[in-house]
Amino acid sequence: MPRAYFMVRAVVEEPLRQRFDRWYADHHLPMALAAFKAEKAWRFWSAAEAGVHYAVYRFANMARLDAALEGPSFEELIADFDEAWPNGVMRSRDMLNLVEERGA
Repeated sequence: MPRAYFMVRAVVEEPLRQRFDRWYADHHLPMALAAFKAEKAWRFWSAAEAGVHYAVYRFANMARLDAALEGPSFEELIADFDEAWPNGVMRSRDMLNLVEERGA
């Protein structure tokens, strides 16, 4: 079965960027990684769009990703994010099913 990825895209207002970056690195990413029981996680700041942050979590397959999003831990993560960032950060989520992977 192909791996699956959960991606959170956040658009962060410029004055909040440093505080958001620290909070995500020190608090939310470790919390999410543990709650999801994901294999791995990455964070990115877009080089093309100012203030756009991505967090990506890797799962063994879509069934594992589905299970992570159906549990109570996911609702707790949403509440944690909403409490920390009631204003100034808009986010969207996507579930990605790996279709192809190639090496050089």
